[in-house]
Amino acid sequence: MKLPELLAPAGNREQLEAALLYGADAVYLGGGELSLRAARGFGDDDLEEALRLCRAGGARLYYCLNAFPRQGQLGRVAARLEQLAALGVDGCIVADPGVLRLARRLCPALPIHMSTQANTCNAEAVAFWQEQGACRVNLARELPLREIRAVLRACPGLETECFVHGALCLALSGQCLLSAWLNERPANLGQCTQPCRYEYRPLTRTGDDRAVGAALEHPASLVVEEATRPGEALWEVTREGDYGALWAPEDICLIRYATWFVRVGISALKIEGRMRTGGYVAHAVDAYRTALSDLASGAFRSGLYVEELRRASLRPMGTGFFLPRRRAVGGAAARAALLARLEEPAGDDAWHISVRGRWEAENPAVLLLPGLRRPVLAPGTYALENHRGERVRTLHPGMRGLLRCAAPSAARGIYVRAVAP
Repeated sequence: MKLPELLAPAGNREQLEAALLYGADAVYLGGGELSLRAARGFGDDDLEEALRLCRAGGARLYYCLNAFPRQGQLGRVAARLEQLAALGVDGCIVADPGVLRLARRLCPALPIHMSTQANTCNAEAVAFWQEQGACRVNLARELPLREIRAVLRACPGLETECFVHGALCLALSGQCLLSAWLNERPANLGQCTQPCRYEYRPLTRTGDDRAVGAALEHPASLVVEEATRPGEALWEVTREGDYGALWAPEDICLIRYATWFVRVGISALKIEGRMRTGGYVAHAVDAYRTALSDLASGAFRSGLYVEELRRASLRPMGTGFFLPRRRAVGGAAARAALLARLEEPAGDDAWHISVRGRWEAENPAVLLLPGLRRPVLAPGTYALENHRGERVRTLHPGMRGLLRCAAPSAARGIYVRAVAP
């Protein structure tokens, strides 16, 4: 059985290390500009180090040059392309035809991957990009499974990938003007402030607006309906207060359909999230890596993976546009707070830690070991110390501390989380 590549985000050094530790086959990252996530990027020296880490971990590195540059930026685009070719990155992810044309002219040996921002929705578009020299195409996120399968059957000679987890833009992926309009920060130049993730509420009500009225009377549930379909809940945001993330109500989660992706021959499964935390990357990569490994061994357990992903999810999860009708993924699994990351060993059975959440030594904690191994540290079997080496009962976010426990499988970069309530 040929498994697809597992492709993970690496918005910074911690995300990169998490992706490699928990089993990604490849990572995608960018620089400080010319990428759709310019706020998270690697400088020149950092990029060389990232490439070294990937080589040491047996993983591939793809560089995002997927912004839509303006005329005055083309010189910097050309210089970056030549730098990437000289470094020997495994691929360059682009969306703009001009960037692709420059790459083909300046660096013909540099592998080119078409970003999801190219909005490739059909086999003719795939063939077009192939004719222009692309060796891989990320299919548009709005394609349902039948259309994905039809495209793959019509284009057997080109690598294809799909986003299977993370945020789902309700615009055409990165081609969105909300940030430019509201905050004068163009998303297509990598400056997105993500206003679709903000929470909104109506300021006024006119007429008999029963849906909004009900939401404001019961603020834990904001239900959205449309004027021509009264009574039909298009989506429901269950949050405290009467604000709701109307434009980004769900994350996509397609881990249950990993078998289908393997069967149709997708080349890579891609996880969204360069703007998220290292802990998120660890959870997502670990779940998908374990799912693919279990699939190969005939022990696929979709419920286990979904439950694990719910532990780290900030929003409800659903199937997006993949199925004919959108379905929720997962039930009421409680989110578990991230407590710490193991940074460096501090002698026998001790680790320097960076604290991410309030950690009470009287509570059990869970080590996130690769392969979805989750040993529990029971109270009394471990101890916490502050940066001065003093035994403490509580460590707070942002602190450095010490964890003393017997955990033979622990390693640098392993995360610790609370037991879910």
